[in-house]
Amino acid sequence: MPLALCCVSHSPLLDLPGPDRELLDEIGAALDRAAEFVREFDPELVVTFSPDHYNGFFYKLMPPFCIGAAASGVGDYGTHSGPLDVPADLARDLAESVLDAGVDVAMSMTMEVDHGTVQPLQRLLGAATARPVIPIFVNSVAVPLGPLRRAAVLGAAVGDFLAGLGKRVLVVGSGGLSHDPPVPALATATGPARERILHGGTMSAQQRAARQEQVIAAAREFASGNGQLRSLNPDWDRRVLAALDDGRLDEFDDWSNPWITEVAGNSAHEVRTWVAAFGALASQGPYRTTVRYYRPAPALIAGFAVRTALGQRDLDSTSRRQP
Repeated sequence: MPLALCCVSHSPLLDLPGPDRELLDEIGAALDRAAEFVREFDPELVVTFSPDHYNGFFYKLMPPFCIGAAASGVGDYGTHSGPLDVPADLARDLAESVLDAGVDVAMSMTMEVDHGTVQPLQRLLGAATARPVIPIFVNSVAVPLGPLRRAAVLGAAVGDFLAGLGKRVLVVGSGGLSHDPPVPALATATGPARERILHGGTMSAQQRAARQEQVIAAAREFASGNGQLRSLNPDWDRRVLAALDDGRLDEFDDWSNPWITEVAGNSAHEVRTWVAAFGALASQGPYRTTVRYYRPAPALIAGFAVRTALGQRDLDSTSRRQP
């Protein structure tokens, strides 16, 4: 059965005051095209590769990869709060298969996911619980980070398992591209911020509201050309997208983490979710991207992109069926 892919940037600012209507309408139209692609594919299962922003994973235990056999949204920035529809037995089978393939992956029976996982589900499917979903956490924020090439290896192992299920499976990559939002860092965080990234804990409604206001203020300052955040890098973004469009996943093999941070920002490491998703699709042969969208969006503190893709064999089969 075929695999399909949809990779999207995410931003809490998509649903917060600040960005102008023209930007939101343009990005909304691109996301609508991706959602139509998903509706036509009609997945029976969704597998997400997504990061976390110290809402579910903390330095008390920070795996490079983790498969959720049960998961709940934390409800940050107005996204879905509560359980997702995770097929537990299938998720455990996936974890065993990935481990057998030589990729060290953790498994969680109580995974908590934030807007990085839930926002794409809501935008592409209409609701976070619209389809069964297996969430895969890909650490993209908390240093030390593994090499980018391991994300492709993870994706290939996942793709090999999914291809044998006899189901229509949509793989989703969520994150990136170049961006450097105000996420606390282990080297510089102090006080309550450091305590949170070390030990976690449930945030109160007041704490979430305060963080939301901080993000809005940081985005407003960044969009005006001020502040301390690193600039977006459209050239780097387009280089990433061109390699993915062309199926040149090996281009990422020698990209070092310090270089990515220097040229594209601390959170540009979220592109490893895209590399993993494309790795899953590429494991089954050549593919072609269909929906292609990109725009540097300072008001969202992100290079914002959308890609959908199908394997070349599936595209050819679809073309033959059309009158």
